[in-house]
Amino acid sequence: MPTITDLLSPAQLAGYAAFLLGLLCFGQTDDRRFKLFMALECLAYALHFAMLGHPSAAASSLVSLARSMAAIRWRRPAVGVFFIALGLGMGYALYSGWLSMLPILASCIGTFSLFFLHGLAMRMLMLVGTTLWLVNNVCVGSVGGVLLEASLLSMNLWTISRLWRRQRRSS
Repeated sequence: MPTITDLLSPAQLAGYAAFLLGLLCFGQTDDRRFKLFMALECLAYALHFAMLGHPSAAASSLVSLARSMAAIRWRRPAVGVFFIALGLGMGYALYSGWLSMLPILASCIGTFSLFFLHGLAMRMLMLVGTTLWLVNNVCVGSVGGVLLEASLLSMNLWTISRLWRRQRRSS
C-alpha cells in the first residue's frame, strides 16, 4: 500500500498535473484546443513516467507530444504514418514485455485518430487508447495516470454524447 509520501512524490505530482491537463483536453469540443491540451498532458506524462522508471511509456508520451503538436498544423496522412512508424520503432527499441507495448499501441491508435479522423470518430477511437493507458497505469502504479485515464474515459464519453447530440440536431 502506498504511503502519503509515495502519493506526493515528484513522480506522482507530475502524474497529477497530467491528470488535470487531460481533463481540460477531453472537455474540449474544438479539435485544435483538444490537440493543444493533449500536447501539454503528454509533456507532464513523459516526465511522470520517466521519474517512475518506465521508458516505453515516457517515450510514447514524447512521441504523442510531438504528434499532437504536428496534428495542429498538418493533417497529411504522411505525417500520421511517420508518427505511427516512429512509435512502433520506439516500441521495438524499448520492448521489455507485453506491458511495455501498451503505451506504444495507445500512442499509435491516438496518432491514427488525430491524423485520419476528426470530431466524434476521433474521440471514439481515442477511447481505445485510453483503455490501454488505463491498464498500463494500473500495472505500473501510476496514481495520477489511473485517475487520468479513468476520468478521461468518463469525460470523453460525455464529450462524445455532446458531439453526437449536436450532430443529430444539425442533420
